[in-house]
Amino acid sequence: MKSFVLSLAAAAVTVLLLVGCSAPGPGPSGPAAERRFPDIVGVEVTPADDEFSFAVTVSSPYDTPERYADAFRVRAADGTVFGVNELTHDHASEQPFTRSFDVAIPEGVGEVVVEGRDQANGWGGGTQTVPVPR
Repeated sequence: MKSFVLSLAAAAVTVLLLVGCSAPGPGPSGPAAERRFPDIVGVEVTPADDEFSFAVTVSSPYDTPERYADAFRVRAADGTVFGVNELTHDHASEQPFTRSFDVAIPEGVGEVVVEGRDQANGWGGGTQTVPVPR
């Protein structure tokens, strides 16, 4: 009976260790090895004439010339896209990185969603919903 209890305890400890090791790590999308998309980790919006300037900070830990965050966009909650900023190269030496672009946002839109795109997997990852300052 004693050996059965010890075996059961050892099995329980093994299961707990395996579960603990597989839990997601820090960041909105988990560890880099599991991430399929870049995360938007910051957005600053300022009025710029008839448009709004978006300074968007993107985290993309797998950035290499072979695979990187190749765009981010500003859209409405219903999916209507107002602007896309295409990125033409990796930012491996600059993580996270911030890029700015101007976007026209129609009157009546009070907040927008900013999301990133991965070359291999498309749109997704951690997004930021921000108010439009009017």
